[in-house]
Amino acid sequence: MRSYPRRVNFESGDVEFRLMGAADEAATLKFAKALAVHDMLFLPRNISEQKVLLAWIKEIERGSIVSLLAVKDDAVVGCGAIVRDPMSWSAHVGEIRTVIASHVRGTGIGRALSNEAFDLALSMGLERLTVQMTSDQTRAIAIFEALGFRVEALLRDQVKDLQGKTHDIVVLGVNVSEVQKLEPNGSSSAID
Repeated sequence: MRSYPRRVNFESGDVEFRLMGAADEAATLKFAKALAVHDMLFLPRNISEQKVLLAWIKEIERGSIVSLLAVKDDAVVGCGAIVRDPMSWSAHVGEIRTVIASHVRGTGIGRALSNEAFDLALSMGLERLTVQMTSDQTRAIAIFEALGFRVEALLRDQVKDLQGKTHDIVVLGVNVSEVQKLEPNGSSSAID
């Protein structure tokens, strides 16, 4: 498992990747409130609500969620989470969730955050990983396909935005053993 915090240099400047904790509540809430609603539709809950964020932090403390923050110029610009339910029939499965601020898209930070979350998920001993997003998020889909994920389901009209318009959700998945066959050390090594 990588150690954090970890600094990565981009053309747009340095970004620190660090594990999220209770001390990050205010900065993460500010980040989430600045996100477009469409960017959060794939999440099961609206993370721009303080009560949802507080529940998220409790899940981090319980160990069912591990979250990484991307911090640039002292502001959260992205968040990646690995969500698992150790008490379920699917305790061997983790879901990766990443969201990135619109003003840093196209800089490589979102791809790097996704890679960091993926590498972290691999180090957790999970056997299977999934991601989901709205079907129009083609750049995000491409990032995870490059990591070995494949489309497994399309859930039509799965979520509704604030105007009542429905959107499809695409689910991608990968078996960790397949990824580990591709990389000698089981790491995506995309940003190392």
